[in-house]
Amino acid sequence: MKFIIFFFLNLHITVMSFAQQDSNIKWIEMPATNVVSVSGDLAEGNFISDISWAWNSAVACFPQTQSRKFTGHHVLYAIDLPAYTEYEIWVEPSDKNANFSIYAYQVGTISTNNTVPNLSSCIRCEADHKWDYKKRGQVQDHTRRVKDILATTSPYQVLIGVVGAEGLAMGGFQLHIKKKL
Repeated sequence: MKFIIFFFLNLHITVMSFAQQDSNIKWIEMPATNVVSVSGDLAEGNFISDISWAWNSAVACFPQTQSRKFTGHHVLYAIDLPAYTEYEIWVEPSDKNANFSIYAYQVGTISTNNTVPNLSSCIRCEADHKWDYKKRGQVQDHTRRVKDILATTSPYQVLIGVVGAEGLAMGGFQLHIKKKL
């Protein structure tokens, strides 16, 4: 009898952890117009205390030296990436002085085993954040943009993290995704 109770208790905890993880991800559908925008707020997200997944060599999203730019609330979105498709993804903070960052990574199928902070590897990961120094011939504004999110012969799923830099936990934004034709 104790075994059965223990078994069902563990099963309940496992199911609840999967349900909780999935509820933190907001799914986006790409409309026929090939451009989608969604509104969000960092207050809807959560802190991720361990972001060492990002500089793991099997992920290589951003270097550890840039970790402070990903210490605020993470708001997670997901979208399907069909074969032979490329996306450009950018976030535009409502407050032009707010310091936001963004990352996007591709996986076969999003699950609790490959959702941050449990990400041990991915197909590709791209990130953008406020620059430490000016870059010759380039100007950075308040938007953060990731490119080269693409699929060739196989479809993928993309997880997008909109993040407050340096502990930022509140602030509205628009997330834009454009299918490049």
